Amino acid sequence: MARAMFDYTITVLKKVSFNSELFCKELKKGLENLLPNEVDELSVWLYSFVENKPDLFVCMALLE
Repeated sequence: MARAMFDYTITVLKKVSFNSELFCKELKKGLENLLPNEVDELSVWLYSFVENKPDLFVCMALLE
């Protein structure tokens, strides 16, 4: 069940990546709902996802 939440978070983040405010908001929600090991996995995915999207990089501060 928890893996479903991780997959859902990834799906939502991809869909809202057109808007940095929405992306940050959904990232914050995802971080609150995921397990600690899933947060680590999400951070790895995020770094590769925002690599070519500098407007979304500001949301990476939420990981700290």
